Amino acid sequence: MTAAKTIPDRAETPFAFSDANQAEVARILAKYPAGRERSAILPLLDLAQRQQGWISRSVVEAVTAVTGCPPIHVWEVATFYTMYNLAPIGAHHVQICTNLSCWLRGSDEVLRAARDVFGVGFGQTSADGTVTVSQVECLGACVNAPMMQIGDDYFEDLDYDSAKALFQAIKDGRPLTAGSQVGRQCSAPQDRMTTLTTDPTTAEGGRWTAPDSPAAGGSGAD
Repeated sequence: MTAAKTIPDRAETPFAFSDANQAEVARILAKYPAGRERSAILPLLDLAQRQQGWISRSVVEAVTAVTGCPPIHVWEVATFYTMYNLAPIGAHHVQICTNLSCWLRGSDEVLRAARDVFGVGFGQTSADGTVTVSQVECLGACVNAPMMQIGDDYFEDLDYDSAKALFQAIKDGRPLTAGSQVGRQCSAPQDRMTTLTTDPTTAEGGRWTAPDSPAAGGSGAD
């Protein structure tokens, strides 16, 4: 299960939105009517996390000041959603799904690859600060299990070897190729098409057109 989230202490560096992000803050707030600034809590927390890497007390205070809502409202959001990190993490956040589909299809092997390459398991950060490995429950790509999320990208159809290659690329500073690691197109069958094997807009593909329809090619219209 995903580890319980706790509010961080105050032993931290003060946070302020950068000049570039101040403009983004204004753009986000402009989406909402006056008096509804609290609706911007989620995107503002995401913006702050992209700047700092995690959600500290100083971040919550900054979002509170911008939205004008009580701090508890910001904490309710930050502690509810697993997308927010309440502790510092590595430069790369590897989130390995272990829910039923991924577990049945080999998520344990993905974790083994992470341990072999980075020397860490769930809830741990590598000694060089490169990677934090987290356990998550269902990232919504069950048909392409097992899978994981690294940063904003999904990596699907994994096994030990493909996961290890991805992790080694992170360690070496090489770019990653997101998506299916076996060449699957989206969520199509991995080997061959089993449905829609003919053009559904043709008669051979199952299309039926009423005889009196103009689409039937008859002489119903001049």
